[in-house]
Amino acid sequence: MGEPNDKRKGKKDKGKGKGKGKNKEKKRKLEAESSGNGSETQQGADPGITRPEEAPATARASQPASAKEKGDARYNKKGKLKKDTYEEELARLQTELVKLQYWVKHKGLRVVALFEGRDAAGKGGVIKRISECLNPRGCRVVALGTPTERERTQWYFQRYAEHLPAAGEIVLLDRSWYNRAGVERVMGFCTMDEYREFLHSCPMFERMLVRSGIKLLKYWFSVSDDEQERRFRDRAGTPAKRWKLSPMDVESRRRWVEYSKAKDVMFEHTDIKEAPWQVVNADDKRRARLNCIAHFLSSIPYEDVLPKDPIVFPSRQEGVEYERPPLQSQNFVPEVY
Repeated sequence: MGEPNDKRKGKKDKGKGKGKGKNKEKKRKLEAESSGNGSETQQGADPGITRPEEAPATARASQPASAKEKGDARYNKKGKLKKDTYEEELARLQTELVKLQYWVKHKGLRVVALFEGRDAAGKGGVIKRISECLNPRGCRVVALGTPTERERTQWYFQRYAEHLPAAGEIVLLDRSWYNRAGVERVMGFCTMDEYREFLHSCPMFERMLVRSGIKLLKYWFSVSDDEQERRFRDRAGTPAKRWKLSPMDVESRRRWVEYSKAKDVMFEHTDIKEAPWQVVNADDKRRARLNCIAHFLSSIPYEDVLPKDPIVFPSRQEGVEYERPPLQSQNFVPEVY
């Protein structure tokens, strides 16, 4: 005879509960493995590297929903933001940037924003749009070249530390200390010991900056393989842009996957809650610029402290003896146009 119905039912329910427990465990493992990933292929971290505390899920940049709805007049047929919409919104955001700079100076704040990402991802374009409307005495762009022989013997972060802001200043880093985790790692410009030391010490260095009162923002510009190649070809065929395409950029195309792996390991170790990475989808340059500037503004609470008093211009001097030198004594630029 078979077992009573209630016993068979109890065994069946027990088996179901066991299966659910396994499924939940698998789900937890998958979520743990996928947390902290960028938009590119996730690869495992180097087993010889100690992993610091990760940023909580709430501190990570979430993937925004697409704004390109059908029939939206702001976008063209290809889904790109229209030029007039872009220019109008950029002008509004740049006005807010001016207000922010006045506030930073007024409160004596210190701000550092670093921009990293794929070659030709649009980092320089965003930096230009941020800085072009600001007072260069209070907003500096830092783009360091290859380290000198002397700098190679220094503490790795030393040549970057000397460019950190004083009170009332904003510093925009076009590439940064993350060169060690990217190009130096992939191209073999540093040893594995130097690389591992960087991943271990970088979070501590950044936490130290934040504890000292510096507002640190980190942006990663993500661009697709096809879009990067299109931009590379455009640079190669345009004399005014040819200088932007270095032999290192060309080599990075061949090592696309290696750079993806390096970026994933870098995120895994340096995406900390005190200074989390913010990923900018950069296939559409106009949208990327606006999105990045809008986030930059939202990350630093500020108030409008622009001077409100009207500027009164004095009248010119009168009755002062002055005779202008003969025009023939001066050299003038030829009026070709």
